[in-house]
Amino acid sequence: VQLQASGGGLVQAGGSLRVSCAGSGRTISSLAAGWFRQVPGKEREFVASISWPGRRTFYTDSVKGRFTISRDNIKNTMYLQMDSLKPEDTAIYYCAARQSQYPGTIVTEFDYWGQGTQVTVSS
Repeated sequence: VQLQASGGGLVQAGGSLRVSCAGSGRTISSLAAGWFRQVPGKEREFVASISWPGRRTFYTDSVKGRFTISRDNIKNTMYLQMDSLKPEDTAIYYCAARQSQYPGTIVTEFDYWGQGTQVTVSS
């Protein structure tokens, strides 16, 4: 499974951005997937995850009510809609998938990783 993240960029605080993660090589069908983020000098942290086929979702507390994870199983793509963005959301966002239908929340639970996309929120 190869994952390609895209859609990052620069946005003002309070704005919105949607990042995407496209699967290739092998479909991400039947795989749970998620988003993590990382800033320099800190560990990669969990943001959100979604089950296969997408009925269950999990979010870290700091993004609940602001971020929405979703997937389009026909397009083999996962999304993270980010609203009401804050400067502390600035990070490289990584998409990941795991050999399970159940959405994980820990880095080591995921088997496949994308290359990351930079999200910068200015104050």
